[in-house]
Amino acid sequence: MTLAPEFTEITSAEELRELLGAPMPRAVDKERVALHDWDREWLARSPFCLIATSDAAGNCDVSPKGDPPGFVRVLDDTTLAIPDRPGNRRADGFLNVLANPHVGLIHLIPGRRETLRINGRARLVREAPFFDAMVVKGHRPVLALVVEIEQIFFHCGKALMRSNLWKPGEWEPGALPSHARIQKDVQFTKESVEELEEYYGPAYEKKLYRG
Repeated sequence: MTLAPEFTEITSAEELRELLGAPMPRAVDKERVALHDWDREWLARSPFCLIATSDAAGNCDVSPKGDPPGFVRVLDDTTLAIPDRPGNRRADGFLNVLANPHVGLIHLIPGRRETLRINGRARLVREAPFFDAMVVKGHRPVLALVVEIEQIFFHCGKALMRSNLWKPGEWEPGALPSHARIQKDVQFTKESVEELEEYYGPAYEKKLYRG
């Protein structure tokens, strides 16, 4: 990729450090390799996480996962399991894991400005004894992502503070048209906007746990 000539690009770690400076000792020392009791408690109360993956060529993907709080199951001090639920079947992240097992996770708790970050190596599992404990609204996952933790730490809340993410008074969901309208404009689809509005309407919620 060629940047515009007016861009001043950073091309080395030394240049980056000269610009940003060294990290505070607290930021470096917070890294751990196993779950603390507070990590377990955080995961038990988190209903949402983001999973970052990349394929063998370095092409990246970030996939959101959500379920009732505690859906990420702790198997032991260094191992987690994340159930899969019915979706669009693209499986971008799962295909990446088959080519490159390294994953990055960010776990959020609504209203909390900090996040829990976990990096590790993942495997896809299609059956295990813990699957029965992952049933939600009658849906038993057909696979789970099992993550072996290599690095874990709490991330400071500055990004969520700057973004006012949890302040409803700052939200403007109506500033953009409906998802149906946007999808019709950006993607070829034979359905009309009205048909898409119906698809993404109240009945959409009924499909959350149906394959």
